[in-house]
Amino acid sequence: MTSLDLKGTPHRRFNPLTGAWVLVSPHRTQRPWQGQLERVQKETPPRYDPSCYMCPGNKRAAGIQNPDYQSTFVFDNDYPALLPDTPAAGADLDGLLVARSEAGICRVLCFSPRHDLTISGMEMADLRRVVDAWAQQWQELDERSFIKYVQIFENRGAMMGASNPHPHGQIWASSSIPDEPAKEQTAQLRHQSSHGSCLLCQYLSLEEASRERLVCDNEHFAAIVPFWAVWPFEAMVIPRRHAGSLPELSAQERDSLAGILKRLTAKYDALFQVPFPYSMGFHQRPTDGEPHAEWHMHAHFYPPLLRSATVRKFMVGYEMLAMPQRDVTPESAAERLRCASAADQATMEKPETGPSIRA
Repeated sequence: MTSLDLKGTPHRRFNPLTGAWVLVSPHRTQRPWQGQLERVQKETPPRYDPSCYMCPGNKRAAGIQNPDYQSTFVFDNDYPALLPDTPAAGADLDGLLVARSEAGICRVLCFSPRHDLTISGMEMADLRRVVDAWAQQWQELDERSFIKYVQIFENRGAMMGASNPHPHGQIWASSSIPDEPAKEQTAQLRHQSSHGSCLLCQYLSLEEASRERLVCDNEHFAAIVPFWAVWPFEAMVIPRRHAGSLPELSAQERDSLAGILKRLTAKYDALFQVPFPYSMGFHQRPTDGEPHAEWHMHAHFYPPLLRSATVRKFMVGYEMLAMPQRDVTPESAAERLRCASAADQATMEKPETGPSIRA
């Protein structure tokens, strides 16, 4: 095949972690937008909100009173999606109408007693406590025999469905491995079997050599807009050392994780000068009792904003019926995030030219 111009030619990119493809259409960045515009959040939230269900000392919707917590605070979700005492049961009609009961545990982790903070605005010592809380929760749930996977995640902003603006994340532990980590499980195991090496170790080495999609890094972690990114400013946070879960990280690596999360989210906020919405979550090895040497833990950030604080990416039409599609290339997105402190709206609208690779 002839060489492929990644920044000027419509093309598909392959995601080796999931086996999916994404259509990249860089020539469409200049199309005019006459669609829906989002409302920009202008109000600065108070340090304490007496009506907030998560602030210290307040009563939650279920009538349970929060303690006067001074750091992180974890509680069982008052309205959980999964229940620990769900009995094993199932249904199967000709292999077409199939259902299985699912037991699990759902928890909420408040990052800070302050109502007005986000990860980007937290002090490093406080953010490190969040990292430790994530690791402690994963380890505790790993010890439950019926738990096979622990999903740690955060939805930031009303645009991403956050039901409460207080800085918090969630932890859902399930009795089976959910679809997305199951795809990554299969891909990483296959790569290890066929190449004798870790998929993400090898991928990170390629990205660090080119640095084209690298947003920021430190001694132990790198934040990258992945080559196969679907969302406009999607990012992955990957540890340099091969580790399967948060509890495996050393004290220095946990400091570095807190640091890279703060830097990345600060760049998001600086990009369009707004509290940047996103869904973020850690993918870690299953908690099914197997060693899973193939697993390399990492975090995914999926932010929806496209061209500005008021224009978002919608996954509709072709994306729902055929395959994901994006206009802004991952290389362009990474460059904008690297320079987010001096973000220029016009940059995104310029036609792109750049390097080629062999297809």
